[in-house]
Amino acid sequence: MKKLAINEARVHVEMDYYLSGSVLAGTVNSGVTEVRSQFEVSSDAPEEEIANVIRLAKRGCFAERLVETAVPIKSTLKLNGKDATSRLE
Repeated sequence: MKKLAINEARVHVEMDYYLSGSVLAGTVNSGVTEVRSQFEVSSDAPEEEIANVIRLAKRGCFAERLVETAVPIKSTLKLNGKDATSRLE
């Protein structure tokens, strides 16, 4: 880890999402069109070193990687104790 003095740090995350259709009609659909993060840091350390730490933190963030990269989701379903995964397709 890098040792930098940080007096205060905050991050604010917003996303634009949509939800359409109907669960009752079986037409429900959702998605996210954009995610934005805003960092605020107070530190006496050199600005480039702080910016580098933020860049490294973003690269090591599982949530950011999940949003940036298509990741296959493997879901299973047990219904009344029996495998019913095929019903999800």
